[in-house]
Amino acid sequence: MDYAERLQRERAEKDEYFAEHPRSPIPTGDRDGFDGLDYYDPDPEYRFELELHEFDDHDTIQVDTTQDGEQTYYRWGEFEFELDGDTHTLTAYRRDPGEKQLWVPFTDETNGDTTYPAGRYLDLDEDAERDGVWLLDFNRAYSPFCAYSDAYECPLVPFENHLDTRIEAGERYENTE
Repeated sequence: MDYAERLQRERAEKDEYFAEHPRSPIPTGDRDGFDGLDYYDPDPEYRFELELHEFDDHDTIQVDTTQDGEQTYYRWGEFEFELDGDTHTLTAYRRDPGEKQLWVPFTDETNGDTTYPAGRYLDLDEDAERDGVWLLDFNRAYSPFCAYSDAYECPLVPFENHLDTRIEAGERYENTE
């Protein structure tokens, strides 16, 4: 199975989860009319194999949430990549120093246009890392659960992860309110 087919299968599984699972962020009354999420077509230009430039000190930051709360994250490291001739950086975070997963939230110039206004997330688990090189794949960018229901509290994207470009990859969002 090639990359695009694997990505399409993952998206179909997510759509099934959103349509049927009791913990779906789609409100129960809206699930009958749910016919799947909207996505950009897979684009290999938005897949990057990158080294994580780990910070010497893993400072903590307080991240505001959609429910007026705060969550603590460790600033773990930084990815640097080139897109359309420009260099961009994104900070990767961890909830706990002992965990392996990296959380890479971001906003870009598609927010409020074709993607969720508050930004999107990438979760990089240990399978995304090989020999110090991480796969940062914006085709897997997703809107947080709070995009679909006020019942969820989601961390907002820290200012340092606001990209000054369009990331036309991953999950799209149509606000139906």
